[in-house]
Amino acid sequence: MVNRITNRCDIMLFGALGDLAQRKLFPAFYQLERAGLLANDSRILALARRELDTAAVRKQLLERLEQSVKPEEFDRSVAEAFLQRVEYQVLDFQDEKAFGVLNDWREGGNCERSNELIVYMATPPAMYGVIARNLRSASCCTEKTRVVVEKPIGHDLESSRVINDELGEVYKESQLFRIDHYLGKETVQNLIALRFANNLFASQWDQNHISHVEITVAESVGIEGRWGYFDKAGQIRDMIQNHMLQLLCLIAMDPPSDLSADSIRDEKVKVLKALRTITPDMMESYVVRGQYTAGTSIGKPVPGYLEEEGANKRSETETFVALKVEIDNWRWSGVPFYIRTGKRLPEKLSQIIIHFKPAPHYIFDPDQKHLANNKLIIRLQPDEGMSLKILTKDQGLHKGMRLRQGPLELTFSETFEAERIPDAYERLLWEIMKGNQYLFVRRDEVEYAWRWVDQIIRNWSDGGDPPKRYAAGTWGPVASIAMITRDGRSWYEDA
Repeated sequence: MVNRITNRCDIMLFGALGDLAQRKLFPAFYQLERAGLLANDSRILALARRELDTAAVRKQLLERLEQSVKPEEFDRSVAEAFLQRVEYQVLDFQDEKAFGVLNDWREGGNCERSNELIVYMATPPAMYGVIARNLRSASCCTEKTRVVVEKPIGHDLESSRVINDELGEVYKESQLFRIDHYLGKETVQNLIALRFANNLFASQWDQNHISHVEITVAESVGIEGRWGYFDKAGQIRDMIQNHMLQLLCLIAMDPPSDLSADSIRDEKVKVLKALRTITPDMMESYVVRGQYTAGTSIGKPVPGYLEEEGANKRSETETFVALKVEIDNWRWSGVPFYIRTGKRLPEKLSQIIIHFKPAPHYIFDPDQKHLANNKLIIRLQPDEGMSLKILTKDQGLHKGMRLRQGPLELTFSETFEAERIPDAYERLLWEIMKGNQYLFVRRDEVEYAWRWVDQIIRNWSDGGDPPKRYAAGTWGPVASIAMITRDGRSWYEDA
């Protein structure tokens, strides 16, 4: 991020007092202000139902910013200057007539509607269509308006189509920015640079050179008070359909013709269309569903999922999913992608591991043959970076040609210590203000992902088997270990 943005933006933020806006969006806007990236006349209209005035909301936001921004990055004068951009408006999102006040705001401040308009819906997806129609009725938007919505879009293919149809009645696809915040992470974007800017990897990125791929997104926390939402969604809707299939697409897609939004998204859609359908007879060996029981997390005893506050004691919602995914195309034929995600696992961790095949003929100590395949480890969190595991000769006269495995390490925070790594939402908001869609999800991506995930959910429903139990603080059900062991492999931390 370098140059101040030149186009001025008016941002209508629906749901401005909700958790997402307070915890992620306003801190991201603050960081853009701090970096000098908000045009002087850009404004934010915070919209919610609560009866407050602008002064009270600014005071509340200042307190939240002081809590959420790192102390070394918090500058009170910058925060106060940023909050002068924020005005608050009480609004019932379902009251069509009330939306007229938005036009009054747009026409105020000597802007004369010259600012670009961004509508950010930080609300439940069920509200997207209502807000869109009411904005149309109030003539608040133009064909240049950019509309931002959060995923997941719906809870299955059918409901996602309903929501997308409602948005599509009012806005063109080119106006819609569907956020998956994983796509804003620095390391995720670096996947494209790693793969397509380095022939060392580009020439090796296929079934001839890669044996298998692991993708792990682990959370050490439990439900954190989100029982009502999570029990309806489960881990497969909350993480697999959203974030993890996007990661898989970026790893598996063919090279795009250029870096334009549609070139990249066209290639991701090809991957989603090539995913092998997991049929009922494949479930036992390709899918593991789990639910955590009481255990220990980060040294403290924690309750099981069914013992959480407000829990339905008979719930069979999964808190852990492990999948063996196969892609039916020439590049990836025969290469399994093992993906897993869960709550109450031993640590917070997001990483991708590319396992390369060993050399066709091994000439070193037979006892060390298990070391022979290189691994590329791509860390999304907690410490963003990349590590390539290679083999070298061990040091010392008496070691002969004994091998040792060591990393070629790139830790972003250390390598680029002068540069602050931006949060995902900072990057995404910056791209929205510039009008770039390449980090956002197109409608057909959403629908192909749902189509594949829905089949698994139907199989669970038809099969009737409850989720397998695993103690909090462990790496999930034993069945997830068995799934990968059957193929003669192991999860990275067990290797």
